[in-house]
Amino acid sequence: MSSVPALKRFNPVQPGASGMKAAATGLLVVMALVFLATRALEPRYPWLAWVKAFAEAGMVGGLADWFAVTALFRHPLGLPIPHTAIIPRNKDRIGEALANFLKENFLIAPVVARRMRNIDLAGAAGRFLQAPAGEETRIRKGASRLIADLFESLDDERLGGLVKGAISNRLRNAEVAPLIGHALASAINEDRHVPMLEAAIRWLARAAEANEGLIREMVKKRTNWVLKLAGIDARLSDSILDGLKKLTVDMQQDPAHPVRIKIEQALADLANDLQTRPETQAKVEELKMQLLDNRSVGLWLDTLWQKGREAIIRAARNPDAAMAGKLGELLKSTGQSLENDPQMKRAINQFARRAVAGMAASYGSSIVKLVSDTVRGWDAQTITDRLESAVGRDLQYIRINGTLVGGLVGLALHALDAL
Repeated sequence: MSSVPALKRFNPVQPGASGMKAAATGLLVVMALVFLATRALEPRYPWLAWVKAFAEAGMVGGLADWFAVTALFRHPLGLPIPHTAIIPRNKDRIGEALANFLKENFLIAPVVARRMRNIDLAGAAGRFLQAPAGEETRIRKGASRLIADLFESLDDERLGGLVKGAISNRLRNAEVAPLIGHALASAINEDRHVPMLEAAIRWLARAAEANEGLIREMVKKRTNWVLKLAGIDARLSDSILDGLKKLTVDMQQDPAHPVRIKIEQALADLANDLQTRPETQAKVEELKMQLLDNRSVGLWLDTLWQKGREAIIRAARNPDAAMAGKLGELLKSTGQSLENDPQMKRAINQFARRAVAGMAASYGSSIVKLVSDTVRGWDAQTITDRLESAVGRDLQYIRINGTLVGGLVGLALHALDAL
């Protein structure tokens, strides 16, 4: 049984801004030609006065709207008429107005919190992560392209500066010593430090074996000539190396070795000092500040930001690959939990609301400044072309409507005059 082909949806081709501009100009030219023709033929055909009145008023209305539309973007006919080329002359003020509009309507903490109160962000994220096929897949691909385009179009240097500044400020304000101490204590209590300790013992054994010549040379330099003549320096070096080897082997084989116990006790004392002793915490904070002020750490943050940005763009450009394999299964499982667990959903929505409101309060001014500086950095021709391409088609409709409405008004006035 043959299947009936599906009907294709008819999408009429919509003319662009340039096509609408040609149509509006063409209508104005038609009005002018009709006016000239009816003016010449009116003595022979008096009824053409009605047509002439329509064409004359339509021509005036079309010219007036052409002047108004053109004056927004440039000087009509290149003449420096006052109060024309409004957008190029006021682009800085437009940028500031746009930035203030964003701040007052979207980037104030109470406004953000109020707008997000009824948004189920966790449920939407859960459905998005599962996205098995069909319409949700298309939504995911569209959102991925949007994310990629957004990260590629934003000012990389300035956005990276905001991200790095936020990370640096968080690290400077956070007390890392108690966190490190708590993490170390948890690792010791759960024996998660044992693999690291055994790795350190193996490294010590390899280091002693690799530096055997250096150890013998150090012993030889520190031994007097009498012992050297007796050959005691060589036996002393052998004893030291054999002792180091035996120590590392015994530490590997015996979990209750005294040296291992002392090392574990030292780690436990360090974890306790990091959480309780102000002197130790102050030393860690001082070391943290020195690291953050170090130029190498700044370069590392630069590299971290660039790699993260590139990874986000790659994943967004190929969402199917990002959702494949174990990662895809993990994300789908996470999506199911987000959508079906009310407690988790409520906690995540509350956290997201507070986080976004906090970001708006902390970085709203920076985002506003980014928008205004970006618009201010555009040249007049760039902003004119972008705005004209965005709203030019509707403005040409204004010209057409002005021509037709002007003609109807002229016809009505002619009727009143005749009456």
